[in-house]
Amino acid sequence: MTAKPILRALAGETLPTPPIWMMRQAGRYLPEYRATRAQAGDFLSLCYNPELAAEVTLQPIRRYGFDAAILFADILLVPQALGADLWFVTGEGPRLSTLTDMPGVQALKPSDAIHDTLAPVYETVKILSRELPAETTLIGFAGAPWTVATYMVAGRGTPDQAPAHKMRVEAPEAFDALIARITEATIEYLSMQIAAGAEVVKIFDSWAGSLKGAAFTRYALEPAKAITAALKARHPGIPVIAFPREAGEGYIGFGPATGADCVALDNSVSPEWAAEHVQKDGCVQGNLAASHMVTGGQALVDETERVVRAFRNGPHIFNLGHGITPDADPENVALMIETVRNFRG
Repeated sequence: MTAKPILRALAGETLPTPPIWMMRQAGRYLPEYRATRAQAGDFLSLCYNPELAAEVTLQPIRRYGFDAAILFADILLVPQALGADLWFVTGEGPRLSTLTDMPGVQALKPSDAIHDTLAPVYETVKILSRELPAETTLIGFAGAPWTVATYMVAGRGTPDQAPAHKMRVEAPEAFDALIARITEATIEYLSMQIAAGAEVVKIFDSWAGSLKGAAFTRYALEPAKAITAALKARHPGIPVIAFPREAGEGYIGFGPATGADCVALDNSVSPEWAAEHVQKDGCVQGNLAASHMVTGGQALVDETERVVRAFRNGPHIFNLGHGITPDADPENVALMIETVRNFRG
C-alpha cells in the first residue's frame, strides 16, 4: 500500500483524516501567485513557461502543505493545440475562434499533433515530479470534451451553454465529430502528463450540469468512460478523478459507469446525500462551498466539520465544491486545513 494519503484514498481506503487539496489552489488569492503572474506577463505566458508554472504550482504546497499539487495549466490549451485561436481578455476571461460546422471540425489538427504546442506543459510536470515533497501527490488534469466543446463552439464561456446545445441538436454529426476529436486529444494529453510524472489525473466537466437525460449519458458519461479506459489501458493503475459538476442525480453510479476511481462533487448536493448515494461506490472528493474561503468565521469551521463528518465512513478526499475565488482570504484556507486535520468528532 502506498504511503501517499491521496493515493490510499483513491485505492478505496478509509483514512482517519481525509487528505486535502483545493481546486485552483494556485491562484489570484495568493500574493505570491500574483507576483509570479506579473513576472510572466500574462496568463497564457505563465501556462507555457515551465519554470514559472511549476513555481505557482509549488506555492500553495509551501504555504499550506496540501496533500496534492495540481498542475498549473488551463483546460483551453487543448483547443489551442488543435488549432483554435485562444486569447484572454483582462477581467472577462478566455476567448476562442468559434467552430460551428463540419468543415470547422475537419480543419482541426489531428489529436496526435498537439504535443508540440503542449510540450511546455509536460516539462512543467517533469519539474514538479522532481521538486514536490515526497509525500505530495501530483495531479494532472484536462477539461472534459463537453466542457471544452462549449467554449470552442461559443468562443467564450456562456451562462447556459446554449450555442453548444444548439449545435448538438441541429448539427449532430459535426458535434459528435468535435467531441470525438477532443476526446482523442484529451487521451493523448493526459497520457503524456502521466508519462512525465503525474500520479493521478482529473477530468473537469465544469458544464456537465446543463446536460440532461440521454444527453448527459452521451456527452458527459461516455467521453469520461472512453478517456478513463484508454488511460488505464496505457498506464495500468493510474487513478482517475471525474468531476461532472452539478450533475445532481447524475452523480449516482458515475464512478462505476465510467471506471473513474473517484467522483468529485460540487456543493449543490449535500455531503450527507452524496455519502449515501455516491460514496457507496468508492472514493468521493469534495465538497465545501468555495464561498467559505471568502467569509470564514465559525460557519467555515462548522461546514468543514460537516463535510468531514458526513464522509468519514468511506474513502474521501477533502476539497471545495468549486475552485477557490480570487477574493478568498488566505487565512481562511489555513483555518479550513486546520479544521480538517484536527477533526475528532
